[in-house]
Order: sequence, then structure tokens, then C-alpha cells
Amino acid sequence: MILINQGFLNNPKLHRMEIPFWEANMATFYGYFKENMEALGLPAPEGVFANLQTATANASTLLAYIDKYGKKVTIGELLGAGMRLEKLATVGALSAAYYAGAVVGSIAVAGGRSLAGGVSLGEVLYRIQSRGLWRAWLVRLLHKSPEVYKTNFNARHAYRHRALRTGK
Repeated sequence: MILINQGFLNNPKLHRMEIPFWEANMATFYGYFKENMEALGLPAPEGVFANLQTATANASTLLAYIDKYGKKVTIGELLGAGMRLEKLATVGALSAAYYAGAVVGSIAVAGGRSLAGGVSLGEVLYRIQSRGLWRAWLVRLLHKSPEVYKTNFNARHAYRHRALRTGK
């Protein structure tokens, strides 16, 4: 369950109601998800991230492989190790941790925009914890890379270049 205000999220005086995250209007989820990933210079294959459920499941798979092989592994190395997300082959040279950070941030952005028009770091962290995607290194990455979830952040496209440098 997540708490949202009726009206504006930043006004604690407004009446609050509880709704399950997955029951929010998710008809626009993939569009928002793809838009956020593209702003970061990263592809978002629809077959992998089409809706909240598949995006979360595939993010969990990606995180499990990173847990097993370490944060310095690339997407290509994970594909070689048996990860069944072949549609990510186009980003094989990228750091898996950076790509996972972008995916988790984009899940939060897409969910937040579907619900209420935007997200803060606190909302991102709450959502990743409630969806079972919490990792200490991921929290640090999101903290130092607000461009992942802040759509008005300058130079968002530079995130991909940092992911390439880190993956080497």
C-alpha cells in the first residue's frame, strides 16, 4: 500500500487515502518508463518493461544476478552467465548496476507519474523497498544520481556515459 494525498502530495493537511501501488492508473506506465530511460540515453525494450509487473520482475532478476556476480559486472557478462533477458544485448557493455539503477528509478518515475505527476527520492526508496528491489548500493547510486528519477535534471543524457565508463 502507498499513501497518497487527495490533491497535492506535498500538503500534509490534505486528507490521505491508501491505495495499492499496482491499482493506480498504469495505462501510461510503459510510456513514462520509456521516456525516462530514453532521457538517460538508455533503451527500454517493451517486451522487458511493458508494465509494472514485468518491469519489477525483470528488475528483480537483474538485481539477483548483480547480487551474485557483483556490482562491476556488465549486462553482457550477465547475459553470458545465463540471465534470460536477451533483449538487453544492445546495452551489453554497460555496467549492470548503473542500468539496474536506471530501471529502478524509471519504475518509480513511471509509477509516480501515473499516480501523481512526479516522485522524490523518498518515494523512490519507498517504492523499491515495497517491491523487494532494495539494495544498499542501489540507494547510494540513486542518491548520487538524481537524474535517474528527476525528470527536470540537467544533463540526464550523461548518465549513459557514466554507465559505460563504470562497466569497463
